[in-house]
Order: sequence, then C-alpha cells, then structure tokens
Amino acid sequence: VQLQASGGGLVQAGGSLGLSCTASGVTLRNYHMGWFRQAPGRERDFVGAISRSGYGRVTVYTDAVKGRFTISRDNAKNTVYLQMTGLKPEDTAVYYCANSQNVNWRTAGGYNNWGRGTLVTVSS
Repeated sequence: VQLQASGGGLVQAGGSLGLSCTASGVTLRNYHMGWFRQAPGRERDFVGAISRSGYGRVTVYTDAVKGRFTISRDNAKNTVYLQMTGLKPEDTAVYYCANSQNVNWRTAGGYNNWGRGTLVTVSS
C-alpha cells in the first residue's frame, strides 16, 4: 500500500491548513485511517484517526489537537483529509497518514504502514 500525504506548507499561527491522504493500489474505505506527525528531533506522534466504512465514521483525536483538527474521508475520491485550524508553532511537523485493519486503530499501536509525509510549518 502506497500512501501519500499532501497539502503541507507554511502558515502563520492561528491559521488553517488542509491535508490530504491518497493511495495507489488500494481502496481506502476498507481501512481505518490515522494521521501522525513527527516534529524535528522527536518521535512520531499519533494525531487522530477515522474508522473504516461501515463503522460509523468514528473519529478520535489526541488531546493536543482536539477541537482544532478534523479528520474526514471521501470514499468516492479515495481520499482522507486532515483539516487543521487554530494552528500553533508546536504543530510544526511532518504529517503522515497510515492505514490499519487492526482492532487497535484508535491508538498509535494499531498502525504499521505510513506513507510519505508532508511538512507543515507554523510561524509565530
């Protein structure tokens, strides 16, 4: 499974940015989809996830982004989105999407396949 995150860029603190996750050779509706981020010098952190089709499109978020970030999916476009608002400098990181069919999809441990990331830089 080849995943690709896109849409990153430079944004001022308080601004918004939307990321997309697309895939080749796989139908994303069959997977729970997670978003992760890795800041310079830090480990990759779980941001949130959305359940696969048929599970009610349940979303979960880490406390650091709850209320500011929204994960959604468009199965017709085979795309998963991460909409980020109220961005802070500490949100600066490379953002990755990942897929899972694991029962632990609500946690970082449920993922073992990450795509190519996209850099988000939030200036103060």
